[in-house]
Amino acid sequence: MATVSSRVLHIILNTFILFIINPSFILADNDEFSVGDFDFNLFHGDYTPPSPPPPASPPHPPSLLCEEDLGGNGSVDTICVLNSSLNFAEDVYIEGIGSLHILSGVIVSCPVAGCSILVNISGEFVMGVNSSIVAGTLSVTAQNASLNNGSIINVTAFAGAPPAQTSGTPSGVQGSGGGHGGRGASCVTDNTKLPEDVWGGDAYSWSTLDEPRSYGSKGGTTSKEEDYGGGGGGRIEFDVGGAIAVCGSLMADGGDGGVKGGGGSAGSIYIKAPRMTGSGRISAAGGNGFAGGGGGRVSINVFSRGRSFGCPENSGAAGTYYDAVPRRLIVSNHNLSTDTDTLLLEFPNQPLWTNVYVQNHAKASVPLLWSRVQVQGQLHLSCGAVLSFGLAHYASSEFELMAEELLMSDSVIKIYGALRMSVKVHLMWNSKMLISGGGDSLVATSLLEASNLVVLKESSVIHSNANLGVHGQGLLNLSGPGNLIEAQRLILLLFYSINVGPGSILRGPLENASDNDMAPRLYCERQDCPMELLHPPEDCNVNSSLPFTLQICRVEDIMVEGLIEGSVVHFHSVRTVVVHRSGVISASGLGCTGGVGRGKVFSNGLGGGGGHGGNGGDGYCDGSYIDGGVAYGDADLPCELGSGSGNVSLPGATAGGGIIVGFVLVMGSLEHSLSSLYVDGSLRSDGQNFGENIKNGDDRIVSNMGSGGGSGGTILLFVHTLAFVNSSRISAAGGHGSPNGGGGGGGGRVHFHWSDIPIGDEYLPIASVEGSIYIRGGFSRGQGRSGENGTVTGKACPKGLYGIFCKLIAGTIHHLVSEPFADLYIRECPIGTFKNVTGSDEALCYSCPSYELPRRATYIAVRAFCGAAGRPCPYKCISDRYHMPHCYTTLEELIYTFGGPWLFGLILLGLLILLALVLSVARMKYVSADELPALVPPLRSSRIANSFPFLESLNEVLETNRTEESQNHVHRMYFNGPNTFSEPWHLPHFPPEQVMEIVYEDAFTKFVDEINGLAAYQWWEGSVYSILCILAYPLSWSWLQQRRKKKLQRLREFVRSEYNHACLRSCRSRALYEGLKVAATSDLMLAYVDFFLGGDEKRTDLPPLLHQRFPLTLVFGGDGSYLAPFSLHNDNILTSLMSQSVPPTIWYRLVAGLNAQLRLVCCGHLRITLGSVVSWLETHANPTLCTYGVHIDLACFQSTACGYCQFGLLACAIEDDSEPTSVEGVDGSLIPDHLLRSRRGNLSDHLGASEHLLRCRKVPGVILHAKNLQKLQEKRAAICYPFSFIMHNTKPVGHQDLVGLVISALLLGDISLVLLTLLQMYSISLQDFLFVLLILPLGILFPFPSGISALFTHGPRRSAGLARVYALWNITSLINVVIAFVCGFFHYKSKKHVNFQTWNFNMDESEWWMLPSGLVLCKIIQARLINRHVANLEIQDHSLYSNDPNVFWES
Repeated sequence: MATVSSRVLHIILNTFILFIINPSFILADNDEFSVGDFDFNLFHGDYTPPSPPPPASPPHPPSLLCEEDLGGNGSVDTICVLNSSLNFAEDVYIEGIGSLHILSGVIVSCPVAGCSILVNISGEFVMGVNSSIVAGTLSVTAQNASLNNGSIINVTAFAGAPPAQTSGTPSGVQGSGGGHGGRGASCVTDNTKLPEDVWGGDAYSWSTLDEPRSYGSKGGTTSKEEDYGGGGGGRIEFDVGGAIAVCGSLMADGGDGGVKGGGGSAGSIYIKAPRMTGSGRISAAGGNGFAGGGGGRVSINVFSRGRSFGCPENSGAAGTYYDAVPRRLIVSNHNLSTDTDTLLLEFPNQPLWTNVYVQNHAKASVPLLWSRVQVQGQLHLSCGAVLSFGLAHYASSEFELMAEELLMSDSVIKIYGALRMSVKVHLMWNSKMLISGGGDSLVATSLLEASNLVVLKESSVIHSNANLGVHGQGLLNLSGPGNLIEAQRLILLLFYSINVGPGSILRGPLENASDNDMAPRLYCERQDCPMELLHPPEDCNVNSSLPFTLQICRVEDIMVEGLIEGSVVHFHSVRTVVVHRSGVISASGLGCTGGVGRGKVFSNGLGGGGGHGGNGGDGYCDGSYIDGGVAYGDADLPCELGSGSGNVSLPGATAGGGIIVGFVLVMGSLEHSLSSLYVDGSLRSDGQNFGENIKNGDDRIVSNMGSGGGSGGTILLFVHTLAFVNSSRISAAGGHGSPNGGGGGGGGRVHFHWSDIPIGDEYLPIASVEGSIYIRGGFSRGQGRSGENGTVTGKACPKGLYGIFCKLIAGTIHHLVSEPFADLYIRECPIGTFKNVTGSDEALCYSCPSYELPRRATYIAVRAFCGAAGRPCPYKCISDRYHMPHCYTTLEELIYTFGGPWLFGLILLGLLILLALVLSVARMKYVSADELPALVPPLRSSRIANSFPFLESLNEVLETNRTEESQNHVHRMYFNGPNTFSEPWHLPHFPPEQVMEIVYEDAFTKFVDEINGLAAYQWWEGSVYSILCILAYPLSWSWLQQRRKKKLQRLREFVRSEYNHACLRSCRSRALYEGLKVAATSDLMLAYVDFFLGGDEKRTDLPPLLHQRFPLTLVFGGDGSYLAPFSLHNDNILTSLMSQSVPPTIWYRLVAGLNAQLRLVCCGHLRITLGSVVSWLETHANPTLCTYGVHIDLACFQSTACGYCQFGLLACAIEDDSEPTSVEGVDGSLIPDHLLRSRRGNLSDHLGASEHLLRCRKVPGVILHAKNLQKLQEKRAAICYPFSFIMHNTKPVGHQDLVGLVISALLLGDISLVLLTLLQMYSISLQDFLFVLLILPLGILFPFPSGISALFTHGPRRSAGLARVYALWNITSLINVVIAFVCGFFHYKSKKHVNFQTWNFNMDESEWWMLPSGLVLCKIIQARLINRHVANLEIQDHSLYSNDPNVFWES
């Protein structure tokens, strides 16, 4: 019986099937199959097969009418309602274009075997609550169908005749069950047959299982007089165009036969509908009886089968359930045990079935001689299912199994013959695949291919008594205890990875296998190696002629935590093998019982041990010894099987060890090897021990004598690298002899054949060995003798290397049982010795000559086992910064490449001079001759012109508008502050006395506020300046000058065009935006505002004359620093104003001389340098100016809140009543000496008068003279002050071309020393190199490009400005040099140095400081020459520095 669960299956192409079963319909006393037990999510694949052609319509009688024939209401062409029960005795046919409704409780029956009720309507078919239909066949064709709750369609036991030429009804009187979808059961016992070879009625209608329309078959009887067999099940067919709702029951069961008859087989149920819903039940179960009937066939739904009362353990075979839409076949026996098969015959090729499920103790069989089972998706066996291929008594068939996935859970697959399986995924859970190859060697090889994954879990087994190949491209995983793959000859190939988990086994050949044709033949009597061991075939096919019993071929990685066991185990084309602590690879006791080295035997069966790597021990009996087996094989390339005791006739005969050969690429191959072998477990090829008492099958002792032990086998490893950890074990030990005097077996052979031994200077280890190697002979355990030890060998090592592992391993192998083999591990020659001859004598190690060892090198143990293989002895530099072979630093390599320090220095010096000459010539070509100073002093007549190149004729130079400006000029008001970010320009808020008459005071205050606001800097500008001061001071100076220039442009633009001049009283000035003008000195440190008349003031006293403006303040620009020296700014206004008393030529000469003296004033040394200016004023300026009634003094003005003072001149008039000075008649001629003497008498009283005028005119300042200069307070920057001694303005020296040449040479020398210093720092460490380079960032590199830029710039003034920046970069780079000193000092201080050699130019030697010191010296000389170069560019008239006033003025 079956119940439909509450599930909805949505099928693509608008076809939906919802098949729901209500568990409440399952009776407690029936074990019936439920659709709810299926996992409907298991199927997958193509669910849109092409629609089959409609079957031909069967012949049918005339249609019955609704009212006349059926006694209903209405018409079959509209709606026919049956409201009363009907009973028919013959076939019924109802046809119409309407609907048919059977009301509640109505029964429509035709209780005659084979009676048909056919309904063919275009509308709906509806069965009301508790209504029923009883017949042999019910076929309904309608648009929709609805079977309400309690409704029943029952065709049980009303089957007609089964198809012709079928044997579904059993013959005889055995009471067997009828067959249909599955065979009927039979309770007959036949000891000559297997249980599965006995059945009742046979299965039929396999070809129509997708659209089943066959009757079930009648069961057999146990009496000839009366037929007690149950009837076969009938047929139910629904062909619905829309939806069908099954809330009632569809029953096509076989009839029960009772205890005297067999159960009838179930019939057929076929439902075809796009959509099915409901909670009813559908049953196609075989009938119960003496022997149960077979199940029926259900398409789209489920089925069941009958029980056997006579043999409960052998139920009828399961029927078939075919779901036509997804093309899925299910064979299920609902957990009832059976020995009866459900036959699976030919599988369709087009289209393929999607999934096939065999489950719940179903037993399916593919009985053909050759068959292909191919499905598109899964072949799934579960819950005790059994799938058989072939016949047990004829195991010579061949089968193909093709699917996407083969899933086995608690199930069994039996193959009688050979199987070719091709799947993508093969998963086994507590399942078995048993292959019986029979005795036919032609078909005895099975191949199992799973391209993606093979997993065995929970004691799953793949067993073959013949040849078996398992291959794939993914993972083979035996995940835990009990999992087993075994065969007589087992080949695993083409997997990416194989994992043999703990407790899992790979075995070939079988344990206790019978000696039939399929057992592998060992080459026991051969004394030479089979060629296939050393040169195995590349194709890795299963070949019974090869000597291997277990081969793993073309696999990337192998993880062994379980057991790999075989007589000849071969790893071919394998990359990595890892044997974990629980892992074992074994060939122990699987060798030959006889063999080349078998022991000799006494007549009583006692004998000596087998020989192999060593001779077998002698056996002893009654005072006589008998020889053990002899040693045989090649110790340098062993590949022999171990030998046995030789007594093959006794049960106690022992076998020798097998072979574990090769790892990677080819087993025993000389061309290929394993990349890596890691062993934490065991590799064993031991000989077999003799048991003390050997018993036969009935536990009686058959012998207590016994033979000797078997010899150890061979372990042959072709490897690239090897690692044996502490707990690992390699064993090829001999077996123990019997306690009655049997000899012990000889030890086996272990050989390490290295594929590639590095022969470079530095040793690359190929092996790490800390485990145990056993090659001892076996013990006698009686009076016999022990076997001899075997051999441990390795491939011959190249020169300089000794031992099995071509390295020192003494003390690393924890347990070498064979003591004589300890001599294999030779001591290494001491470091500093070499050995270039063969032999192991310590005297052959000669000392290396000391002169061949560089002073910064030390000897090393390149080969670690026997020192060097020849001279020169291997050594390495004491630090990575030294380079082989001479252990030089990078700098030293450069120096010694050019012949050493002296020759390198000469070459570098010559190259620098040559390049300097080239630069000098290029500079002369690039910079025009008129921009360079002359090489000879200028003529006397041209000195004034050269001093004032822009002054040729006053009338030609002055323009008309500038003349008007000079005439209308009222006052010059200076800004306070040096125009820095911390102290910007600012004007006082109160107008000076000189402009009170031309400005409005309130408006002037507002004007000052706006000006001061514009003059202030933003915070970010100062922040950028502060950052640049720390990182690169020259860049901060350039940033400051750029912001100063933009600030001046902003002030000029504001006064010129934005400000409305509201502070001026002149209407004309306000209207024309005139009357105010902002200007600044060229160094942008001093700014001023000039006030002019507008022309409409109507004041005769304005503008004031020069004598009315006395005392007149003339403020210096600059601050006395190297980049901004003091200077008196002279413009047209000042020249025009002073020309009222002093001739312009005299004034210009005075300004030129004063500026020449002011550029020598050095900030930080003002007391000394300003004294020279005061002296020059008294000796050169004032004596001449007094002639014109003018006297000038050096003064200090406008001390701000931050302490900044402005220096300048204070011009005053000299009152002389007796000889007044008039401007008229001034022609610029030289003043006679007697006039000069007449004026000098009044100079002593002038100082007091000037100070009095300062106080009277409220001029904030003080006159500086020799006395109060010593009291002048000045600030000195602690950091910059020392540099002022190196970088300051000087007097010109001439010889400009020579100075430029020397600077070019020094510039090239500077960059050369910089590069050498950086190379030296890099030789110490990258960290020191970066420190020197980046503190300050790249400051050490910038002097060179800035110097080149200064030398190749047009114009003296621009070239001088760039030369000052060059000087600033040059002096700033000293910080980087100091960092180089610090790095070198700390590095040198932490090292102890030997082998002192001069001129090594190395940071490790005492001369480490030479390069930084040379760089400091070069930069200091550059700084002094740059000072001269700038002076030559700025002062081309050397007479400006003449100490003789007459010479000064005459020029």
